[in-house]
Amino acid sequence: MSMLSVACGIVVGLAALGAAIGIGFLSGKFIEASARQPELTNPMRTNTLLLAGLVDAVYLIAVAIALMFAFVNPFAG
Repeated sequence: MSMLSVACGIVVGLAALGAAIGIGFLSGKFIEASARQPELTNPMRTNTLLLAGLVDAVYLIAVAIALMFAFVNPFAG
């Protein structure tokens, strides 16, 4: 197993961990805010889902970069 494989695994793992923690915090704050002000649930839901998609997009970008490093290997010289 090369160091590049280990690095790609670390990138994907840390990105998944960060996205999971971010979406967890975001969902928790949404539930807390909905409990405080139920009349604002619909606008907050829209914003929450938009932000969850952006957080998840960061993970997908990290996976794409890791796959690029794994298969294209720009560091081979």
